[in-house]
Amino acid sequence: MSDYRRVNRANWDDRAPLHAGSGDYAVESFRNDPSFLSQVVRFDVPRLGDIRGLRGVHLQCHIGTDTLSLARLGATMTGLDFSSVSLAEAHKIAETSSTPIDFVEAEVYDAVSVLGSAKFDLVYTGIGALCWLPDIHRWAETVAGLLRPGGLLFIREGHPVLWSIDENRTDALTIGYPYFETPDPTEFSDENTYVATDSVVEHTTTQEWNHGLGEIVEALLQADLNLTQLIEHDSVPWEALPGRMECGEDGEWRLLEHRERLPLSYTLQARKR
Repeated sequence: MSDYRRVNRANWDDRAPLHAGSGDYAVESFRNDPSFLSQVVRFDVPRLGDIRGLRGVHLQCHIGTDTLSLARLGATMTGLDFSSVSLAEAHKIAETSSTPIDFVEAEVYDAVSVLGSAKFDLVYTGIGALCWLPDIHRWAETVAGLLRPGGLLFIREGHPVLWSIDENRTDALTIGYPYFETPDPTEFSDENTYVATDSVVEHTTTQEWNHGLGEIVEALLQADLNLTQLIEHDSVPWEALPGRMECGEDGEWRLLEHRERLPLSYTLQARKR
């Protein structure tokens, strides 16, 4: 295993129980309400359309709340993640919610060899996933390998412009990190995670990459996927820029001022040719 995978997996192993125990992931709501959906999936229900009967895989599924939400919308879901601790939490949540989901421990780039080629009608990737991958073209090829002809890729992600903003500058929106993919990762150290919790992580270091929106689209086109939707949003489902955002009734966070200046997330759909 290369160093970035070891470093990042240690961090996500620490995060998993904190996330499962935080109200931000609403695990008890999943257990108590059979119709409950995660905020991330609920936001995109109008764009997802009818997924009943589709065989889907959620790449980088973490503790599986988005995976479970897609299953509740009628898809037969598989969740894939590199963190065994995350998958242990995902298993517990799915079982106590009486929803059958297959969870598989593997790296994203190994997904085709582990799960099989052209087996899925839907590949789903959610918020905060692509930044952990060093090569967006290899990711797009993996997606294409998983999909059947005509199969759908569905992404909602943090916008690469947002990922390039220095969140520590509170006086202005300042580009502080790469927008385009770089050979070497940007390294961060933070004992906190993005949910409300009284605990901190032991393994504080992460290694991350940004990928420009054009790089993502071009990688998909080169992997024989046709872009069918690209919508940029002025909101994200967490407080990405602390102190400069407010949460709306829809559970989405938006800038307090000048919302027109910064795209915060995007929804993208593409079909395999």
